[in-house]
Order: sequence, then structure tokens, then C-alpha cells
Amino acid sequence: MAKIKPFVCVRPEEKMASVIAALPYDVYNRTEAKEVVVKNPKSFLAIDRAETQFADDVDTYDARVYQKAHDMLQEWIADGSFIRDDRECYYIYELTMDGRTQTGIVAAASIDDYADNIIKKHENTRADKEEDRIRHVDACSAQTGPIFLAYRANTVIREVVERTKEGAPLYDFVSDDGIRHRVFVIEKKEDIDAVSSAFSQTGEIYIADGHHRAASAVKVGFKRRKEHPDYTGEEEFNYFLSVCFPDEELMILDYNRVVMDLNGMDTEAFLSKMKELFDVTLLLDGCIADSGEDTVRPKKKGDFAMFLGDKWYLCSMKKQDVPDDPVEGLDVSVLQNLLLAPVLGIGDPKTDSRIDFVGGIRGMKELERRCHTDSAVAFAMYPTSIQELFAVADAGLLMPPKSTWFEPKLRSGLFIHEI
Repeated sequence: MAKIKPFVCVRPEEKMASVIAALPYDVYNRTEAKEVVVKNPKSFLAIDRAETQFADDVDTYDARVYQKAHDMLQEWIADGSFIRDDRECYYIYELTMDGRTQTGIVAAASIDDYADNIIKKHENTRADKEEDRIRHVDACSAQTGPIFLAYRANTVIREVVERTKEGAPLYDFVSDDGIRHRVFVIEKKEDIDAVSSAFSQTGEIYIADGHHRAASAVKVGFKRRKEHPDYTGEEEFNYFLSVCFPDEELMILDYNRVVMDLNGMDTEAFLSKMKELFDVTLLLDGCIADSGEDTVRPKKKGDFAMFLGDKWYLCSMKKQDVPDDPVEGLDVSVLQNLLLAPVLGIGDPKTDSRIDFVGGIRGMKELERRCHTDSAVAFAMYPTSIQELFAVADAGLLMPPKSTWFEPKLRSGLFIHEI
């Protein structure tokens, strides 16, 4: 079963935590990353995206960039911005967004469990995206961005977490985006042993977010094994930095679609086609304005909202059109297979420039804005559930592109696992 172990953490000095903590490296392009670092030179993005320390004519993947990431990490440890704990512990990472809290265990997960599919995946990864993080982890000899894992809730772990959270936090701050972050340390031997034992009996663990970071960390681990043929399996390069959340606390946000044109149809013809395929009801004649986004947000699986011709419609999938299959039965799959491909001509949503994807965190008004600027129609989806994600992974299958959007995002720089 899964080996989820405590580790010696490198972490920010208490007063620096809110300054250093940064959104994941891959939510920014180079220009955006540089703007963040100019405003806050101690943002961990300076290390995660070390090209920000160079002129724009230096390639993002230049060897000097990865060496700079290593050097800056060591400098920040040396100047006291980071401290290194003196023993192996688990940590608790609590995030609160809009009054809703989720609490994870920060730990090191086994690369063998990843390779043996005990830690299950639901996305393919791209070699070019992996290569960047492979070089970053290898150069730094550290994993700096945690992998977002999910597990089926466990009573023992819940009790340890609740008991630990009765004490004082290591960190407690609110980031610029309004997310409250609290961190606690699980340091009592009996609690560490209880958590380790509980995870060993949990069964499968699932990657919720961070497939490329996970694949990269694992490949560095196997690379280190080749470099150290006498390895025992207990060296830190055999593990990767993770935050494990119970399924009962996780919420996946919607991942919505906008399409640039109606594939040669006018609005009336397209609406007529929609009514052939779905049960369609007018929700709102006009934009959301002050009526509230809940007016149009879909309320259950099989429903989605459509913004077309300055009107919102509720569209319901017909039962006979929803296959009993973990992938094909997903709402995003039904929409793709029933409408986007055959009617709108979106054959491959990963490569077709006529479709774009809008994370649910942007809201329904963003879909209206897109339809007023560069798109003809928008589809607001009901979110994929964590149980649907588990079912796809358990079946050894892959989720369709842009099926899940997790919020809040885990911060980088709060926990570093040296290998």
C-alpha cells in the first residue's frame, strides 16, 4: 500500500512565509513571472522561474537559469530566509477560500508507488514540460512545488489533524488573492506513527493536480538511483514532495468552454440544433448584470448553461445520451462527442484554435465577456466530481482535456524537500 512518509523540511522563516509563498510556476508566462518578481524579489517565483533573474535574450531553458535557481535557494537558506528543521515531521497545510476550508498532510510520497500505479494518474504528460522541471529539481537537488494528491478520507488521520490544529500554527497569513494559509507541524512520535500507518492502509492515492511536477520528480529519483547503484530505497531521492487531501474536503471547479464561431450557422440555426440534442430552456434574456451568477450556474450533473446571442439557456443532457462509462459519461465528454465535434467541428480540443477553456474561478461573467469580444458561444459546465476522477483513474483511463480545475492553488516555497 501507499508509503507516505514524514521528511526534514526546508521552509521559510516565520516572518518570511507570506512574502516567499508563491503561486505555482506554470500559472505565469515569462513576462508575468518577471513582473511578480520585480514587485517582490523574495517571491519564490524568483527561484521557481529563475529566468526572471536574466535579460529577456537569455533562453528560459538555458543551463545558467537552473544553476541560478540552485544558487538562490542556497543563498536564501544561508541568509536565514529559509530554515531547515532538525527532524522528520509531517506538516498540515490548511487553505480557506470563500469560507470553505481544506486541510492536507504535507509529506513525501514514494516514487515506487507512482511507478506501480498505487499513486494513480488521470492525465498524460508532455516530455517538453517534464524536461524543464526535471532540470530544475536536479539542479536544486530539491523539490520545490508540492504535488496535489487526494485520498479517501481516514478517521485516524482526521483525528490527528483536528488535534494538531488545536495548537499554534507555524504560519497564518492571507495571500493577495484572499486565500488564508495556515501551517501546523505534526511532531509527536505517536501522531507521526499513526499517520504513517493510516496511509499504509488507505489503498490508492490519486494525483489531483500536478501531473508534470510528479512525473519530473519521479524521473529525477530514478536518475539518482542509476547514479547511486548501491541505493537502499530510503534515500530522499526515492520520494517526492506532496500534499495529501481527503476526498471529502475537495471541490473541483467547473472548466468551461468558449467557441469562436458557430461553424457556418447563424444563431437561430444553431439554437435549433441545440434543441434537437438537449432539453433547452431560456434562463435569462440578457447578461447576468446584478441578478447574480447563481441564476445561470448549472446545479447538477448533466446540466450546463449556454450563453448565445446575449441570452442564457439551461441545457440538460438526455439520459440515453450519457454512456455508462467513467470517461465517456463525463459531462465534458458528452458535450464534446454530441455537440462540439459533430456540430461545431471541434475534432481535437487540445489543438483546435477555435475553442478555448475558461477556469471556473473566472466566473460566468467572464464567459459573457468572451462572447462580446472573440467568441460566439460559451458553455458553463457542471464541475466534474472527485469521485468521477477516482473512477477514471481506477479504470486506468485518462480524463478528457480541461476536465478539472482545482482551487485554491497550493503555494510553492512553503515546503521544500531536499533530495
